[in-house]
Amino acid sequence: MNSSHNQIRFSDRKSEIDLYQIQQLFNISAFWAKDRSIEDLGIAIANSEPVITVWDGERLIGFARATSDGIYRATIWDVAIHPEYRGVGLGSKLVETVLSHPRMNRVERVYLMTTHKQRFYERIGFQHNSTTTMALHNQPHFNSLASEIQLQESLGG
Repeated sequence: MNSSHNQIRFSDRKSEIDLYQIQQLFNISAFWAKDRSIEDLGIAIANSEPVITVWDGERLIGFARATSDGIYRATIWDVAIHPEYRGVGLGSKLVETVLSHPRMNRVERVYLMTTHKQRFYERIGFQHNSTTTMALHNQPHFNSLASEIQLQESLGG
């Protein structure tokens, strides 16, 4: 990080989000999120709360979002810090900002997935959880089942 960058600020205002800057940040700093479409990023952000961004002036340099029921469970997603700004504590501060948000600070259990950053998250207080994590990749037959269920419910069946 260049020492002239002294206007670092954190924001939870979705209105400030520039989807193109998020896409660019992901393409250079998040191998798991490369090539996400602007449309899909918009949908993900619209369905997340909080969404925290980190800015150096007008430049987006960090991003994280979460989904939660507000009391029992939450998941943190897409934590990314621009490579030029790593190693100065911004990633930890970003995750801590997500955790302290009013939508998150009462949640009983917070999850996240990481491929290579286990030590980073352990320093913040996360622990390995090998017993409860499962994944289901989107299955096309669920889409038709959901339509069937909705139709039956609307017909009073």
